[in-house]
Amino acid sequence: MTKTLVKNGSFVSEAGLLNIDLFLDGPSSVTVIHRETEEESPVPDTIIDATGLLIFPGFIDCHVHFREPGFPHKATMKSEAASALAGGVTTVCEMPNTNPPTVTVAALADKVRRAANVDLDIRFFFGVTEEIHLQELVRLWTSDAEELQRLKARCSGVKVYLDHSTGNQKVESSLVPDIFKACAEHGIPLVAHCEDPDMNAAAKEANTRTDIAAHSDMRPAESEAKAIAYAIGLAKQFGTPLHVAHLSTKQGAELVAKAKQDDVTVTCEVAPHHLFLSTDDYPELGTLMKMNPPIRTKDHVEALWQGIADGTIDCIATDHAPHTLEEKRTDPPLNAPSGVQA
Repeated sequence: MTKTLVKNGSFVSEAGLLNIDLFLDGPSSVTVIHRETEEESPVPDTIIDATGLLIFPGFIDCHVHFREPGFPHKATMKSEAASALAGGVTTVCEMPNTNPPTVTVAALADKVRRAANVDLDIRFFFGVTEEIHLQELVRLWTSDAEELQRLKARCSGVKVYLDHSTGNQKVESSLVPDIFKACAEHGIPLVAHCEDPDMNAAAKEANTRTDIAAHSDMRPAESEAKAIAYAIGLAKQFGTPLHVAHLSTKQGAELVAKAKQDDVTVTCEVAPHHLFLSTDDYPELGTLMKMNPPIRTKDHVEALWQGIADGTIDCIATDHAPHTLEEKRTDPPLNAPSGVQA
């Protein structure tokens, strides 16, 4: 393994910028060298002069879709791990909408086994669409069995889809309160894809257009806001730790900000495509920017940036969701799969 010395940079930490050098001896062996003490550095094979540069710890991406198992033509854990590491991401949290979906302990165990052969720290969300899946989740979280404890350590929590997205993982509506209650009782983090199925269905029914920009109209901003309000209400009722995935609207940001003021345990993320793209980009990018929730108008983009500035938005996650170019360039365009590759 190559021994590397990174010197003269500024290391970004919670305490501010630190003047330290780093000696890297393998993927998990890092020695801190304090320059002001004139410590003698180990002998490296390679020296990287980071003068004038910032050095960050490995980044965590809490929302990715690596497509394995089930869709190796789109991506695999190995291919997407290489992509993540190239961007400085060393830990990811992967979503359950694979084939088979991660809705059983056996499916989780299969993913953990696959990840053992990948040079990336991959954690996995558990999916719940029906009662039996919730029972499996609770068994995973509460069992004293050594194997289940091992798998639990690799599980980030539960992902709940309040409406269909890629993978058709929409939860049974009547089960949603039970999921929030169980997560509160057992301390299970809950991440919600917040879109209202009835509002989306009505908007789709009313749509008469065939161009790709109609996708944003068929999943309107009001749908996300209604679903976020519903999820926050349940989190407040049961005391559930709630994380709102890929926040995309001004209304949603306002609801999260108000919930935080009311001491509801809620956090949220925003994805780069909702920060840097708007509906004005459909003519140029077309189906390549089709995703759920959809790209919004510029007023929503501005509200998301404001949410980062004022602390409403807790983190940025990619929602990395690869498809092949052939799939994305399908005709008619509204039939293209939803997902943006980071």
